[in-house]
Amino acid sequence: MHIKYSRQAAKFIASQDKDTKQRLKRGIEGLTEIPPSGDVKLLQGYKNKVYRLRIGKYRIIFYYENDTYQQRILFISDVDSRGDIYK
Repeated sequence: MHIKYSRQAAKFIASQDKDTKQRLKRGIEGLTEIPPSGDVKLLQGYKNKVYRLRIGKYRIIFYYENDTYQQRILFISDVDSRGDIYK
């Protein structure tokens, strides 16, 4: 499975300290498993299936899409703290 990051998500992860980066990385790697590991929930109000992963006070918004070669892609669209992610 291939992982893609939005510009905002990559920027947020890069700005974090080493321990937080490692926690976020382990959580994202867990999303490549079938079924995904971690506290994952389906978000309501979106046309496509969009999910969130909770890692402590941080939230990762993501969805899966299929590539033209039938390879699944995990797209990380947003990463932020709990209070700011849903705005």
